[in-house]
Amino acid sequence: MAEPLVVMDESGEPNPYLLGVYAPVKDETTTGDLRVIGEIPRDLNGVYLRNGPNARFPMKGRYHWFDGDGMVHAMHFENGTARYRNRYVRTRAFASESAERRSLWTGVMENPKGNPFGNTRGLNLKDSANTDLVFHRGRVLATWYLCGAPYSLDPLSLETIGVETFLDTLTGDFMAHPKADEHTGELFWFDYGPRRPYLRYGVVGAGGAVEHCVELDLPGARLPHDMGITENHAILMDLPLYQDMEAARQGRYKLTFNRDLPSRFGIMPRRGQAGEIRWFEAEPCYIYHVVNSWEEGEEIIMDVCRVSRPAPAGIGSPLSRMLSYLKLDARMYRYRFDLRTGRTSEEYVDEDHNTEFPSIDARRVGHRSRYAYNVSVKDADTNLFDGLVRYDNETGSKQTHHFGEYRYGSEAPFAPRDGATAEDDGYLVSFVTDEREGVSEVQIIDAARLTDGPVARVLLPQRVPLGFHATWVRSDQLR
Repeated sequence: MAEPLVVMDESGEPNPYLLGVYAPVKDETTTGDLRVIGEIPRDLNGVYLRNGPNARFPMKGRYHWFDGDGMVHAMHFENGTARYRNRYVRTRAFASESAERRSLWTGVMENPKGNPFGNTRGLNLKDSANTDLVFHRGRVLATWYLCGAPYSLDPLSLETIGVETFLDTLTGDFMAHPKADEHTGELFWFDYGPRRPYLRYGVVGAGGAVEHCVELDLPGARLPHDMGITENHAILMDLPLYQDMEAARQGRYKLTFNRDLPSRFGIMPRRGQAGEIRWFEAEPCYIYHVVNSWEEGEEIIMDVCRVSRPAPAGIGSPLSRMLSYLKLDARMYRYRFDLRTGRTSEEYVDEDHNTEFPSIDARRVGHRSRYAYNVSVKDADTNLFDGLVRYDNETGSKQTHHFGEYRYGSEAPFAPRDGATAEDDGYLVSFVTDEREGVSEVQIIDAARLTDGPVARVLLPQRVPLGFHATWVRSDQLR
């Protein structure tokens, strides 16, 4: 079993996001010689990819979980066999630090003054492309959570092809969670920044070029993270969480959640102009991730993982306060936007269960979907995903799968079996790491029967640190 890469920061305190199940790994590995418990289904064909942070050098200042270099871990399934591979995303920052063999950037919680460079919108932080993975036109795009350059990867070799410019038509940055519509071949995105225009929205056409881009006016700089699409509309967000600019001028990172402001959702035609956006108001909150959105007559429905306390009052040391900001506390929630009246209705789908990192059948993005597959978030000091939850939109029921004591998993995208048409006719695939043993495996779970547990477990040659978002690329897409 590969040893962890020992990386520290300058906080003077043990940082849990550099230890244990989060500790970075040293090696980039490729292997097909894997032990399997059970039997890999022969109708599971494609590649499961998951992104996440993997720091290489001691940090300047405090290490934040979002600071690590992007590393993609992948499992390629073909006719009952499996092959594992992991590779760093070769970003511009990765190349710069490789040349110097040391950290050149401070983390997101520290003063960015003196950092070598940042994104194009004036945020002088390290773009590590460590957040999401989105498949579009034969390649996988690795993105960064504060808007950066989308890096194009080969989905099988994980080779970094380079910054995706969309045929030299992309100006500015790219959000963490662009939406790919498999029905039209389009890709929908936004970027934002601390200076006007605070928000830009765009569409990449099926031919691979940016074909539409508009500037949208907001009351001030915001921190949107995700968006929704339907067959005819895009849904953007103006949420009352933003950086404290006075603290920023002093070189400190501080978020303000203003409960006196509503959450606003801007709905506009997919290729509409700025003057066509309609704003719908709702209770103040923050939203990291949209589950899905679709149209029902003159209403737009959007399911999200809603955070009601996004900026907790941290106490204790600077490290303790940072850890309190990181904790996820989200609930499945539904909005209904009435396009006739301009009214918003909102309600909990599940008020009791802290679930996040949702996924659906990717072929249903922007269309009504029956099932959502979320990770269950453990009540702990750090973010630990201790199981999976399946929500059924038709019956209101849910199924759960627990990874086991001291075993924590990853976002589990739906992987349809060959020829599948139903939204649960397939599998969920997740990396799972055992905190006590320091080993990892891939679990394959029947998406229709979570409670039955994994149909197969593929044991890995090295530990996979806990990380962020994942995607499934079908074999027909690989071809």
